[in-house]
Amino acid sequence: MTRWLALIAAALALFAPAFAQDAPAANAAPQPPLPLVEIVTDVGTLTVEVDTRRAPITGKNFLAYVDKKMLDGVVFYRVVKAADDFGFVQFGGLGDPKRMLPPIAHEPTSQTGLSHTDGVLSVARFEPGSARGEFTIMLGAQTGLDANPSAPGDNLGYAAFAKVVKGREVLTRILDTPIDPAKTVSGVFAGEMPGNPVRITSARRITAP
Repeated sequence: MTRWLALIAAALALFAPAFAQDAPAANAAPQPPLPLVEIVTDVGTLTVEVDTRRAPITGKNFLAYVDKKMLDGVVFYRVVKAADDFGFVQFGGLGDPKRMLPPIAHEPTSQTGLSHTDGVLSVARFEPGSARGEFTIMLGAQTGLDANPSAPGDNLGYAAFAKVVKGREVLTRILDTPIDPAKTVSGVFAGEMPGNPVRITSARRITAP
């Protein structure tokens, strides 16, 4: 019996350093909640959770537009409806220099671990590093917008950074906005621009309920 007790004590001594290393992690303070933004529109209110941990550059860029009130009054100028409750909607300053902050570095989904699933917000861009203040919200999974190293082109996809956590039905209302087939922006977005687009009244940070 004494021999067995000695062996058990020796085994515990070997594992003790590992237990000691794990202890701080177990006792670490919980991370603060992610920022929430309430977007009030003509057709209802969306609550968005901004992932500033995994997409800090893109998330903080969006929050800068919110904090500077640069999204107040902008419209959902682009609606791409592939099927009922499936497609995407886009909002922002539409190139208005007064509503544009400097471009930001690109955070591909292969780096952040995020994906363009239902309700996810992404920032529009041309070449990587050109994204500014045009934002897209997914209705249904649009994972083809994720980074794909095996694809041709720059294959870095778009930068997902947030998700709608409340008010999903409002997205459907925006997607169903009637399109004006003659409306474009210098010939771009033909067949994708509403005649009477939904407007954002305000976008503000809020605290969790």
